[in-house]
Amino acid sequence: MSENPELVPTQFGLSDVDVIERKTLYRGFYYAEKVTLRHRLFRDNQWCEPLTRELIHHKQAVGVLLYDPALDQVALVEQFRIGAMAEATGPWLLEVVAGMVEAGETPQEVARRELVEEAGIEQVELHYIGNYLATPGGCDEKLYLYCGLCDLSGGGGLFGLAEENEDIKMHVLAADEVFAQLYTGRWNNPAALITLQWLQYNRDSLTQSCEG
Repeated sequence: MSENPELVPTQFGLSDVDVIERKTLYRGFYYAEKVTLRHRLFRDNQWCEPLTRELIHHKQAVGVLLYDPALDQVALVEQFRIGAMAEATGPWLLEVVAGMVEAGETPQEVARRELVEEAGIEQVELHYIGNYLATPGGCDEKLYLYCGLCDLSGGGGLFGLAEENEDIKMHVLAADEVFAQLYTGRWNNPAALITLQWLQYNRDSLTQSCEG
């Protein structure tokens, strides 16, 4: 599918934001700051009154949905997430393989590293899906998404690095069964939903390519 960046032309840019003050709130795994700024307004192109926002800085991340076109199966990983503790389904989420981009790494390098650590997959054909901002209302985290074609005949298993407190279970599931339950709430994170929707749309072409 081709992109058309001019479908909705951008009226404003970074020059239309005036940062007045930045204050550090926290530095740890994340970096949070309080930003006072003003920006241009659509209605009259004038500056708005100064406003304050809290911004969390997060490293860029990469997510990979694993798919075996020969078996028509997908693999997702299950692990504990503290941010999901209030969810009715509990804090163990079904997700794509994912990891953060470290200094000097490309998204594809991260994808291949994380696939070995979290799923034991070394041979994979990566197809780029796209990228998105996770929660731009208060965080600058960007995720790059891929579909990884691979052999899932070995089934699932337990993975993760003990030194990073990772406790990961990989599930291998029939694609049709996953698609039938896509909107039941079990796939309650955007990376999983976006990649599964992409696969649902592109599955036939990926399967045909494998057969060819």
